[in-house]
Amino acid sequence: MVGNSAADLRRIATRTRLNATKMVAIQGFGYLGQALSSAEILAVLFGGGFVRAGRDRFVLSPGHYVTGLYAVAAELGLLSAAELASYGKDGALLEAIGSERTPLVDLVCGSLGQGLSGAIGFALASHFAEESRDTYVFLSDGEMEEGQVWEAAMFASHHRHRLDRIIVVVDANNSQVDGPVTSVTTLEPLAEKWRSFGWQVAEVDGHDVVALSGAFARRSADAEPLVVIARTEILGRMRSIPPTVDGHFIKLDAALERALTTELEAALA
Repeated sequence: MVGNSAADLRRIATRTRLNATKMVAIQGFGYLGQALSSAEILAVLFGGGFVRAGRDRFVLSPGHYVTGLYAVAAELGLLSAAELASYGKDGALLEAIGSERTPLVDLVCGSLGQGLSGAIGFALASHFAEESRDTYVFLSDGEMEEGQVWEAAMFASHHRHRLDRIIVVVDANNSQVDGPVTSVTTLEPLAEKWRSFGWQVAEVDGHDVVALSGAFARRSADAEPLVVIARTEILGRMRSIPPTVDGHFIKLDAALERALTTELEAALA
């Protein structure tokens, strides 16, 4: 295990969910589900020592996932409590959806499906500059409906000797704006598709910090680029959220906020 222990990483993930809940409560609605589903992924990437601050590059392809990024960053001391409290307000540094102003990332995309292409550019630049740095790319499974993702995956495999230090993680939570991904487009079998494009694939429970840590540790030199398919649930397995709630964009009233906060604080006790 790199960096924090498994127990530490679980606590960071829980605190990430709690921070995100408080942030979304400012406006009463927002992309809370994405923070709930990706909490362990982000905790392991940043709290587990995989994304090395000041050295590695991090690309956040789906810009509406920034809530989770801010939440974990605050827990790790990369953002202040005051900055977190300004989330989503007019003129604030921390916008509700990522943009070119978003801190802590090298690239955050607006239109979905563009992140891997941008990350390939970073990774190629690092290769030619002979820099010892990795490039991490966060994607969502809904983005797999975009053809640009697969074009970029094909390119990366073809140039694997130059792009063996690129790591993709897919938050496969079966959720997108039009409903479950499975109701819109058949993406499965995701793992086999990425393998057919020449990628090394690890498929894990995205809420298991030990499994995630082991998957990211598989990246090694002279190997194919790595994709980690993290199977998650859009509501982060939170028992206090009714299954009827739209996980893609949650309306967080006072009662639901209290229920979520109570459950998360109990997990930290």
